[in-house]
Amino acid sequence: MHKNPLGVHALVWAGDLSPESTRMVMAQTRRAGFDVIELSLHGPKVMDLALTRDLAQEHGLQLSCSRGLTLDADISSEDPTCVARGMAILEEGVNITAALGGHYFGGILYGAMAKYPGPLSPAGRANATRCLQQIAELALKRNITLGLEVVNRYESNQLNTALEALDLIDRVAAPNVVVHLDTYHMNIEEADFTQPVLACGKRLGYVHIGESNRGYLGTGTIDFKQFFHALAMIDYQGVITFESFSSTVVNEVLSNTLSIWRNLWTDSMDLAIHAREFMANGLHAAAQSKGTI
Repeated sequence: MHKNPLGVHALVWAGDLSPESTRMVMAQTRRAGFDVIELSLHGPKVMDLALTRDLAQEHGLQLSCSRGLTLDADISSEDPTCVARGMAILEEGVNITAALGGHYFGGILYGAMAKYPGPLSPAGRANATRCLQQIAELALKRNITLGLEVVNRYESNQLNTALEALDLIDRVAAPNVVVHLDTYHMNIEEADFTQPVLACGKRLGYVHIGESNRGYLGTGTIDFKQFFHALAMIDYQGVITFESFSSTVVNEVLSNTLSIWRNLWTDSMDLAIHAREFMANGLHAAAQSKGTI
């Protein structure tokens, strides 16, 4: 059997993390058989941290947190005020993750989750590196791992491939910073689903599973068999979290940022149960034929 904790993004269930929604998110995640719930920190002010932590413990769930920065709060900016706002958001994210009892904070932590008008400048790259070094030091004190999610060119001008993420991690040079791969983004930017995983090796610390159309797994163009085999080849034992978005569930910030305009699904539980079975079966098959790609 596979060794990975399987997770699901909270946006499969609810568009906010009000107390009522959080109760539903936790209960449904456990009912669908997942081990981990990933919470987006876009709009954390409405989250009841103590309640969320207690509900996760009650349902036996691990917690991971994620978010991206914005163009007016961007640590890869050349504007010191903008950089400072980005640092404040990252510090808040680390502190919220710790307060929830979580040990992973990932996403587009290195810049804005946005389509940039041009390439990253050398000064911007230096700012992002310096800020991540400082945030990694804070996170290490809180026993938190930072994951740098590799996304497509329409969501970042900085990390679009695994090799770019590895280069940034080398420059940050902190023991608690890892690569976060996402099959949805890999499908756009990488040449295949094997080499990036092999290149990351032990520095791969978190995985998002998402279909090319953001809907049901297996209904798009992604070669999940190849990806799961690559994970088996490096003996990846970390969290694998399912991400899917539909206009059925609306988050006032993320839905617009991620261009979620279509109803790709309407039944969250059916989607989630299907995803968990799809991932478990794929990982099991890959483990049985490890190294035979």
